[in-house]
Amino acid sequence: MGKLIDESGRRTDGRGPHEMRPLKLEVGILKNADGSAYIELGRNKIVAAVYGPKEVHPRHLTLPDRMLIKCRYHMSPFSVEERKPPQPSRREIEISKVMREALEAAIITDQYPRTALDIFVEVLESDGGSRGASITAASLALANAGIPMRDLVAACAVGKVDGQIVLDLNDVEDKEGEVDMPVAYMPNLDRITLLQMDGKLTIDEFKAALDLALRGCRQLYEAQRRALYDHYFSSAQQEVSK
Repeated sequence: MGKLIDESGRRTDGRGPHEMRPLKLEVGILKNADGSAYIELGRNKIVAAVYGPKEVHPRHLTLPDRMLIKCRYHMSPFSVEERKPPQPSRREIEISKVMREALEAAIITDQYPRTALDIFVEVLESDGGSRGASITAASLALANAGIPMRDLVAACAVGKVDGQIVLDLNDVEDKEGEVDMPVAYMPNLDRITLLQMDGKLTIDEFKAALDLALRGCRQLYEAQRRALYDHYFSSAQQEVSK
């Protein structure tokens, strides 16, 4: 491919280096789940659902002092340009693991010992950065389910494209860029719960990339708070009108 950032500093989708893609968040979209959320970030379209706390199956997995967290990240066969096989890939298994670890840091698991919590994430359309978008949506679904949490978790990716540090990589930048670095963050606690990197950065570039990622996470965090407020405020208004 040609250059991913043109002479005027614009990326392939018209954004500047520090701009995020258009974002849409909705809470409580699935009636059959205990908590749910939906995110659109660029062309990413992702649904997250939470079930629990509930009895652990199989029972030998029960933890006597805390809740068992299980997470499944899955990409629909039609979510990418070339049809994906429906069975979980190694990448999906890896993302399921890091998602669970990133979210578990925020959940107060010792309040529900000997129980289980299932987190399901379904990617309907993928456009790069689906790992961070999924964590952001799953955190909202946990809040919607009433799960006790220390803070919401927001996540996004930064990277290096044509020698520049950029925020919120799209699919082309993810595949063709030099570096991809997903970060998950709890802003109120100032705590990073996930940091991965594919590629190489100098120390100064890493510091700049991390600072940019945390700025992006704070933007997502404010959008999460607004989505929760809009959901419960509108629900309260409907109850009052009845």
